Amino acid sequence: MQVSKKKCREKCGQETFILRDFVLVTGIVLKTGNLGEYDRRLVLLTKERGKITVFARGARRQNSRFMAACTPLSFGEFKLYEGKSAYNLMDVSIKNYFEELRSNYMEACYGMYFLEIADYYGRENNDDTELLKLLYQSLRALSSHRLDNRLIRSIYEVKAVCVNGEFPGIPDNGGFLASTVYTIRYIESSSIEKLYTFTVSEEVLSELSQIAEKMRLRYIGGNFKSLSILEEMEL
Repeated sequence: MQVSKKKCREKCGQETFILRDFVLVTGIVLKTGNLGEYDRRLVLLTKERGKITVFARGARRQNSRFMAACTPLSFGEFKLYEGKSAYNLMDVSIKNYFEELRSNYMEACYGMYFLEIADYYGRENNDDTELLKLLYQSLRALSSHRLDNRLIRSIYEVKAVCVNGEFPGIPDNGGFLASTVYTIRYIESSSIEKLYTFTVSEEVLSELSQIAEKMRLRYIGGNFKSLSILEEMEL
């Protein structure tokens, strides 16, 4: 949502901006980094603007209202001033911090891995509505503890490839169980809201994990730090 010609001044950290245009976006913090002595640099995946870079002035000051919001996994509404090459954070309303994931190291690694995949696929000024929805629902599934985390990971990996328009289909000579083939087809065709509503046998999960891994290596690749940690922990 864009609101234009707002004739007022809003103070953010040490700087004062004259706001003639600002944008309201819904999104999630993918990653952060320190900038200068007191500022933070955020990368957000948003519904309205795709993946964008946002500067949070003074966010590292102890009394900053932005401190808690400027952490990965924070989902909510962000009010931004649009500059020439980046955005400045003016206000934020976090709807979900995913605290359940932050308190469990293994689940936090899964969550960070999902963020890394979204960061890989996200593009500025792209329509990333489906990718954001997939990420959010996948993090909710992790938080609910109703499904095996390995199943959630495999579903996320396969659906991320589908959302990006790269789904290759199932190899005819794969020799997979009929239940595995059905599961893959369900993931490919199902709405994101209905993805995390089923369980599978250990045998099907094993085959599904193999297929998801092959898709990830072929279409995503990349050296994901959180995935390396996950794989070490699962040995």
